[in-house]
Amino acid sequence: MEPNEEVNTVTVPTGFGRGAMMIAVGIICAALVIFLLHYVFGGRGPDPFEKDTREPLKKRVYDKKEKNKVLKQGFVANRVPENLDAVVIGSGVGGLGLAVLLAKVGKRVLVLEQHSRAGGCCHTFTEKGFEFDVGIHYIGELLDHKPFRCMLDQMTNGQLEWEPLENPFDHVVLGPPENRRRYPIYSGRTRFTDELKKCFPGEEKAIDEFMKLAKKTGNGVWFLALLKILPLPLAKFLVHTGLVRHLSFFFKMAPRSLTDVVNELTENKDLRAVFSYIFGTYGKIPKDASFAMHSLLITHYLNGAWYPKGGASEIAYHMIPIIEKAGGAVLVRAPVNRILFNDAKEACGGSSVSLHTVSSTSHREGDSVCLCFMVSGVSVMKGQEEVHIHAPMIISDAGIFNTYQKLIPKDLQTMPAIQKQLSMLKHGEGGLSIFMGLNGTKEELGLKSDNYWIFAENNFDELVGNYMKKDREEAAKNVPLLFVASPSAKDPTWEARSPGKSTLSLVTFAKYEWFEEWKDGKVTNRGRDYMELKQAFIDTILEVVMDVFPKITRDKIEYIDAGTPITNTHYIGAPKGEIYGADHGISRFDPELNITVRAETPLKNLYLTGQDVFLCGFAGALAGALTCGSAILNRNLHLDTIALAKRTKFINYKLKGE
Repeated sequence: MEPNEEVNTVTVPTGFGRGAMMIAVGIICAALVIFLLHYVFGGRGPDPFEKDTREPLKKRVYDKKEKNKVLKQGFVANRVPENLDAVVIGSGVGGLGLAVLLAKVGKRVLVLEQHSRAGGCCHTFTEKGFEFDVGIHYIGELLDHKPFRCMLDQMTNGQLEWEPLENPFDHVVLGPPENRRRYPIYSGRTRFTDELKKCFPGEEKAIDEFMKLAKKTGNGVWFLALLKILPLPLAKFLVHTGLVRHLSFFFKMAPRSLTDVVNELTENKDLRAVFSYIFGTYGKIPKDASFAMHSLLITHYLNGAWYPKGGASEIAYHMIPIIEKAGGAVLVRAPVNRILFNDAKEACGGSSVSLHTVSSTSHREGDSVCLCFMVSGVSVMKGQEEVHIHAPMIISDAGIFNTYQKLIPKDLQTMPAIQKQLSMLKHGEGGLSIFMGLNGTKEELGLKSDNYWIFAENNFDELVGNYMKKDREEAAKNVPLLFVASPSAKDPTWEARSPGKSTLSLVTFAKYEWFEEWKDGKVTNRGRDYMELKQAFIDTILEVVMDVFPKITRDKIEYIDAGTPITNTHYIGAPKGEIYGADHGISRFDPELNITVRAETPLKNLYLTGQDVFLCGFAGALAGALTCGSAILNRNLHLDTIALAKRTKFINYKLKGE
């Protein structure tokens, strides 16, 4: 046999094998696509958005006593509805939102909140006549035809109104007082880049490329939602074969840090800072932040920024009646101290409600474990007594750490599946908030419906990294970044409610460890040293505010106080004072993590909702509610919001035509 003939005898079957393999791969991919399309587009369970529930606007309620009848319904056993379908732990928007979704398909849901008012980070409080918003500063994607807006309209029956912010909606301030540079950030699909180009002539290419990358990356976030709701074997297949990074530009960019991306685009340090400034909305400095996460914030505000008319408490105020109409309730001062399980280790395995009160000493650590599994539901502390509430399903909006490390029995905490999830996550950074009540109108004080991001310089990684390494006394003297907003200036109803008054909300990072020694003290009296440390932070920050806002002087300040990380622990149950739940660093966007941490937990009938299921912030927590609702109702609610937007746009078009 000639040498080339030998080659031919070898290459023919090899070529045939490759062809067969390619055909097989094609068949598998086609089958995968068909299955995905069937799963993604096939609606099986009930659709919460099937009916348009928007109603004509009702007269706005300003009276706090009337609003508190909805927002501050205290827990007593006889207020618990019978025949519950589910219990939700926590009334943040992830919990309330999920309860609304279930209520819209006829489910009777009880929401339990440990604080004295409902809303989580959407609640407000009043001190010395000033109403303060604790967590809602500005929301994007609220144009009338956007899925997010249409969803919120349905989840509040059309009663929640939104006021657009100024344009520019953000101002980036860099440098010390003697060399401050100010850069306005505009909304608008082209104006965002057009205005940046005016500030940075010669950097047009870098600005265009940044926006191109941000849009392309942000638009791929739908694949994150898909991984969360696909059957686990299929999600694992997409991740373990590497297909996820080929199919989704979001996950392709996820391992890349924000610093790396912007440094490749430009040498201009101020422009790098302006590209990166909004990292404070998710809590990671640029070198530790995923560009995928950052892209979501950049694109979130491209069409504008909004604030709820009447303040943040309007969100919970208009959601709760929908839950109640379906037979559910939202009760406050209801601290859930544990989730109860039956022998099968299924959360809440029962279809009816039975209430009984037992001594809080009837189940102590060290008691026989089997006692814990003979009942099912949640246990609520009422004074020195426990009240047991039963339902066939428990959903936790208390955060993954609270749920797995505090609320479930200790023997279940050690389960490998639980430990795997906990090992993939860590606590986010703590936050420090300062609330200022001012004498004067927004015009008199030079305040507008916008936000200021103020930085000591443009080297964010070094600046904030060094700050977080300092001891607490030194850190209090050198606060390098500050978010400043005026809720009163954003709310068109404010002047009628509080004439001649204004408020400021100031936010920065702070380590939990700086305040940890006072965590067990009384919340209103933690001692002189604690108050002195708070005052040191206040004094430093106040100097920055008065420099940037010269019309704000000390004689205008009627009220000022600070909330520290341990304040967050007390009021919103954040274990380490974190304001964005679990950490949002690069590892948070590992595809393996995102198919592991899902709404479904390793414990049957126990679900997670809110920020830790999806992403942080108001929109992220609601996406967590959609993800959890998808798992419970067995349909893709994310896709349903898109279909809702299309129907709403058509309906609105017809109404305008008439």
